[in-house]
Amino acid sequence: MAQLVTEWVNLTGDISIIARESGEVWFHTPSGTKNDLDPFATPMTGAGSPGSTIGLLDGALNLGFAEIEKRLARPDPTLTGYVVALVGAYHTSVDTPRNLRRAASRFKELGRHDVVAYLEERAREETGHDRLALKDLRALGVPAERLVANFIPEGIEPLCKRFDDLCAEDYPIGSIGYSYCLERIAALKQKTDIEKVEALCPDGVDATRFLRSHSSLGSEASHVEETIAFVASLQANDRIRVVQETYRSALIMAEGYNRELLKSEAEMLEELQHAIGEALPIVGSCFSKAEDPGTRPAL
Repeated sequence: MAQLVTEWVNLTGDISIIARESGEVWFHTPSGTKNDLDPFATPMTGAGSPGSTIGLLDGALNLGFAEIEKRLARPDPTLTGYVVALVGAYHTSVDTPRNLRRAASRFKELGRHDVVAYLEERAREETGHDRLALKDLRALGVPAERLVANFIPEGIEPLCKRFDDLCAEDYPIGSIGYSYCLERIAALKQKTDIEKVEALCPDGVDATRFLRSHSSLGSEASHVEETIAFVASLQANDRIRVVQETYRSALIMAEGYNRELLKSEAEMLEELQHAIGEALPIVGSCFSKAEDPGTRPAL
C-alpha cells in the first residue's frame, strides 16, 4: 500500500500544522523535543496532495482566527453595519485584478508560467466585483462613489495594504495565500446569511449582489477548490509560503473585522456621514425611533 502524503508547515515558531492526505490534521508543539529528534523541525520537501493541502490551508485559517476567538465580537446585523461592510468589500476588491496581474508579471519574469496562468485567470474572474459593491450601495440610496473615495474602514485598511505589499514582492507567492484566506471565508456564507441582510433592506431594494457573488451561492466554492488543487501541485517551498501567508492574512482579517464589529451604531454613522458630508438618505430613515443608535450593535 502506498504511503499517504503527509505535509507540515511551521506557522508561529512554536506551532506547526501537520496534515495527511486522508484528511487528518493536527497541531504540533515541540515542547522540549530536540530538533534532531523532531521529524517536523525540518521544512517539508516532498510532493503535496489536495487532501493534505486543504488541511494545511484551513488549519492555518482556523489558527489565525482562534487567537482572538474569545474576544471576537458577534453583534446582530444592522443596515449601517452592512453599508460599512460594502465599503470594505469595495476596497478589498477594487485593486485585486491589478495586483494579481502585477504578481503574474513578476512570475513571468521568473519563468513560472504555471503561476502566471493561475494568477491571470484569477484576475479575469475578479474583474468588476468592485462594481457590484457600488451597485449595492447605490441601491441603498448612498452616494457610492463619494463614499468609497473618502472612506475606508480602519479594520479593512491593513488587509488591503497587506495584499498590495505581497503582490509587489520579488517573489509574490504569498498573494495566493492571501487570496485563499478571503475566498475561503466568503465561501462560508450561506443562503441564510444573505436572507438576514435582505431582511434589513427596504422593501423592493436589491442590495446583496456582492454578497451573493462572494458566498456559497456564488463562485467562491469553486475558486477554493481550484486553489487547493493548484497549491497542492506547487513545489514544497511554495506550499509552505502560501500556508504561512494564509495564517498571517487570517490574523490581519480577524483583528480588522473585530475592530469594525466593536464599533457602536453612532460611531459608524458618524464615519459614513463625515465621508459623504450629509446624512445617509435611506439608511438613516430605516431605524426605529425607539432604538438607541449609541448602543445598537454593528454588523
